[in-house]
Amino acid sequence: MPILERVSQYACLMRLNKPIPMLLLLWPTLWGLWLASNGQPDLQNLARFILGVILMRSAGCILNDFADRHIDGAVQRTRERVLATGKVSIREAFLLAAILSLTAFLLVLQCNLLTILLAFVAAGLACIYPFLKRYTHLPQIGLGMAFSFGIPMAFAAELGALNGPAWFLFFTAMLWPVIYDTMYAMADREDDVKIGVKSTAILFGGKDTFMIGLLQIIFVIFLIRLGYIFQLHSIYFISLTLVSSLFFYQQWLIRNRDAKQCIHAFLNNHWVGLVIFAGIALSYLQ
Repeated sequence: MPILERVSQYACLMRLNKPIPMLLLLWPTLWGLWLASNGQPDLQNLARFILGVILMRSAGCILNDFADRHIDGAVQRTRERVLATGKVSIREAFLLAAILSLTAFLLVLQCNLLTILLAFVAAGLACIYPFLKRYTHLPQIGLGMAFSFGIPMAFAAELGALNGPAWFLFFTAMLWPVIYDTMYAMADREDDVKIGVKSTAILFGGKDTFMIGLLQIIFVIFLIRLGYIFQLHSIYFISLTLVSSLFFYQQWLIRNRDAKQCIHAFLNNHWVGLVIFAGIALSYLQ
């Protein structure tokens, strides 16, 4: 097989061709770094965390595809994934995941002990999440924990300790993946029901858009509270009006539960993360 084709298949396995979900993991990490450092994160920490997000998200995608390799072929959206089709072997996938994880671990070894210990928790969450959909209708909560764990790690790296505001930010950020991944799961709901895969989209049933809207409201309320906890500038609170507008737009997209529009709403959350980060970052420039 030509080398370029093999590299392309590895890139697809790591989802390098789909950067928005990687940004959905990156934004909460950046929120944490900026809030922990009062807008002046250590540049080495910033570089480590950005590269670490890329590496661990790629490794996580490989693990997810390994866990789902026998069911992806039955889902319209995932049936062409390279592990499901056999274009990449299990051995190759594990070797690639090991290289990515080891590289990420070498990065975190340059941080303090607390950050290193938290990295093991983050790795455990990343390993557990792909299997949750077989046992619970709440795998999105597992995703929320995994995608938000960069926050306590960021506080640990910047401050050498964790505090109440750090954990409040973590639990606030946990709500966001539940919101957008429920939209994502809505696109696969019919296939998931047939093959016995569980999700919040199936759990919520006909109340899915209402439950997403409720979570969006709670998320925004918590974000407002965060602004007061960290004494952010009014520009941050203005940014939350734009976040609310994006949520209204997402509700409009998912109103008919069309699969393509649900995916569009999911992807639109990248802008939510960006706007929140911009509001935080600009607050410290005032």
